[in-house]
Amino acid sequence: MTDPVDPVDLTARLIRCPSVTPEEGGALRLLEAELTSAGFQCWRLDRGEVSNLYARWGAKGNVRTFGFNGHTDVVPVGDEAAWTRDPFGGAVEDGILWGRGATDMKSGVAAFAAAAMDFVRETPPEGAVVLAITGDEEGDAVDGTTALLDWMAEQGERMSVCVVGEPTCPENMGEMIKIGRRGSMSAFFVAKGVQGHSAYPHRAKNPVSAMARLCDRLASHELDSGTEFFDATTLAVTTIDTGNPANNVIPAACRATVNIRFNDAHDSDGLAAWLRATADQVTAETGVEFAVTVKVSGESFLTPPGDLSALVAGVVEAETGIAPELSTTGGTSDARFIKDHCPVVEFGLVGKTMHKVDENVPVEQIVQLKGIYRKILEAYFA
Repeated sequence: MTDPVDPVDLTARLIRCPSVTPEEGGALRLLEAELTSAGFQCWRLDRGEVSNLYARWGAKGNVRTFGFNGHTDVVPVGDEAAWTRDPFGGAVEDGILWGRGATDMKSGVAAFAAAAMDFVRETPPEGAVVLAITGDEEGDAVDGTTALLDWMAEQGERMSVCVVGEPTCPENMGEMIKIGRRGSMSAFFVAKGVQGHSAYPHRAKNPVSAMARLCDRLASHELDSGTEFFDATTLAVTTIDTGNPANNVIPAACRATVNIRFNDAHDSDGLAAWLRATADQVTAETGVEFAVTVKVSGESFLTPPGDLSALVAGVVEAETGIAPELSTTGGTSDARFIKDHCPVVEFGLVGKTMHKVDENVPVEQIVQLKGIYRKILEAYFA
């Protein structure tokens, strides 16, 4: 009888792989070896600088195929001198596991991999289990889960449902399941004025005051008051820059960036049209022209409450004693790509230390998360 997979040890070994996006760092090689030994077929799917891993136990195309998705890439450590422990050491002290990726999300990957390996070894299901793991979630996310889904479509691989193992709980394990996410987009404005002496403003066209007017108009506009499952859409001005060192020169150009997190009352095309129309209004008022470039990270989406969210919520409540909130809060995740493939929800650890110096997680949470994922598999295939 094979011993159960220790998710804490697996997390620690993954942390010791320095997989800062887009570096693979050995993390996917480690998982590939572990999953292969448990009877999974594995494919390494590399695109550009990014490495990805697809692993399947059971027959391809089974109508009951449960999928997990996660990522092994991590954000940079920042000021390493500010860390009290080696960010890639994977040290366990007093019941706490330390290191970059401890929360986001090598622990989640280790927990669902450990749960899946034990499950197929001990109680082989009538169906298939898939693990789709990327190395490009923290970056631009163009060669990660999207590459996996493209390959799956080409090969006839499918997931019937999917759980993404991102951290979802604000304070305590079990508090929150994500059933959707707001959309995210950024707009980059360049105001093109006419340079001149600040003592003779009538001989110039000031792009700074025009940009200030535009940014105030955008930021003060209420786009909506929220929808049934989403908070209100927000717009944040994140930078206004001229690069002008002189206090007596009106510059020729000014740049600004805004970021919008939007709910299901909008799509990116409609918001981009509004941004450009507002810029045109300011041009008509000031004579300063604007160039507008829009970058969309993802559209808003919702997996309506149903069988999958009920199954996951039931297991989470049984294991934690907390009835989880079905939420759409937070930033983006790779669920925004998976939602076009199959029903998807997200559930994972408490995320209080993700991306921080001294990122860490209580080991008991990792053990508990593995147990929850195992129970989800059992309930799905029951």
